Amino acid sequence: MLGTGRPLFVLFGSSIVQFSFSNEGWGSILTHTYARKADIILRGYAGWNSRRALEVLTKVFPQDGVVQPSLVIVYFGGNDSIEPHPSGLGPHVPLPEYVDNMKKIAMHLQGLSEKTRVMFLTTPPVNEEQIHEILGISGRTNGGSRVYSEACLKLCQEMGVKCVDLWTAIQQRDDWMTTCFTDGIHFSSEGNKVVAKEILKAIEEADWEPSLCSTSLPIEFGEDSTSEHVNQDGKTVNVSDLEFPPPAKL
Repeated sequence: MLGTGRPLFVLFGSSIVQFSFSNEGWGSILTHTYARKADIILRGYAGWNSRRALEVLTKVFPQDGVVQPSLVIVYFGGNDSIEPHPSGLGPHVPLPEYVDNMKKIAMHLQGLSEKTRVMFLTTPPVNEEQIHEILGISGRTNGGSRVYSEACLKLCQEMGVKCVDLWTAIQQRDDWMTTCFTDGIHFSSEGNKVVAKEILKAIEEADWEPSLCSTSLPIEFGEDSTSEHVNQDGKTVNVSDLEFPPPAKL
């Protein structure tokens, strides 16, 4: 833990999380949006399902941690939804077990501290043709993604957990199949913008106290100083008040 106690946001999930800083990723957009306001911490594990996540949950989020996160954004479900392999191997997790695993994850995270908020991301859609052509894997279908997405939404409604419906949000674009993925599963720059926009919207709309909206959090060491840059009028300019570089258009 460094410094002055900024809020900590932890991104916890599979490859959608691990790769969230590539291709102008949604993790990098959040980090830019919350610069000098909150620290974004990445805990992404490509290829994982909810079963593996549950196995390490208390190691990643110890109950007795000195500092607990203000927000945990969780994504598991895509790998769980892959059709079962005849050998019994692979990441498939039956739907009832997936729901139970996610419920246990939510309960543990909610119990970390009174200030810890939890947000789930549902399983996004996939482009099956791209998956076959680029990744050469089978068993990942858009129909399966929908089933696990709906199960996650239902669980969040029952538990009062904030949830972002990526399966629906991505498909609001008419060209989603050709613009939102790099390989049919993982997000392109355009797909990442959709994810970031939906997350920021959900944070803004949440009735959390205190608010975790970026406009509600103070800028660290944002007070004026005689050491600031001087403009043409001979007045100091607090650079932290400027939008530089300009935020990504979402």
